[in-house]
Amino acid sequence: MIKKRYPSNQYLLQVTKTWIKKIFTGRPVDIRHLYRTEYWIKKLEPRADIALRLAALTHDAERALKDVEKYHAQYKAMKHGMQDTAHLEQHQRIGARIVGNFLKHQNANPEIIQSVKKLILKHETGGTPEQNLIKDADSVSFFENNIPYFLTTIAARVGILKTREKIDWMFNRITAPQARAVARQWYRQAIKKLDN
Repeated sequence: MIKKRYPSNQYLLQVTKTWIKKIFTGRPVDIRHLYRTEYWIKKLEPRADIALRLAALTHDAERALKDVEKYHAQYKAMKHGMQDTAHLEQHQRIGARIVGNFLKHQNANPEIIQSVKKLILKHETGGTPEQNLIKDADSVSFFENNIPYFLTTIAARVGILKTREKIDWMFNRITAPQARAVARQWYRQAIKKLDN
C-alpha cells in the first residue's frame, strides 16, 4: 500500500500566508492582525504545532468575504453588544468551513484540517487549552494591532459604549496570565484614549 504524501508544514504556512494577503487585499490591518496572532501563538507556546499556527493565521478568514460596510452596520444592530453570541458562532462556523475548504484544496492532511477547524470553531470563546491559546493570541494581537482602527473608525460608526464593550471583552476573555500581562499595557492605553 502506498502512503499518501501531504505537503510539508513549511509549504502550508507559506501558501496560507499568501492566501491571507490575497483575500484581505487592501486591508493591511487585518493581514497584520492575523500574522501577529501566529507570532503570539509561537511566543505563548514555542512548541505550537502546525494546526495551531494555521488556525492563528486564518481564524478571521470569514471577515475577508464580508462587505465591510455591511459588517460595520452589523455591529450597530447586535442585540448583546460587540460580543453577540449568535454573531460569534456564525463567524467561527463559517470561518472554519472556509479554511477547511482552502486546506483541502492544498491537499493538507485531513487530520490537520480537522484540528484547524476545531480551533477556529472556538477561537472567540475558547474551551480546550489549544482553543484558549488561539483566543489569547487573538486578543494580544488585537491590542497590539487593531486598537487605533477601533478608536477611530469603529468608535465613529458604533459609538464609544460599544467600542468600550469590545475592548473590555477582548481583554477580559484572556485566560493565560502571560498573555494578560502582555496585553495589559495596550489595554490600559486604549481605555485611557477612549475615555478622553
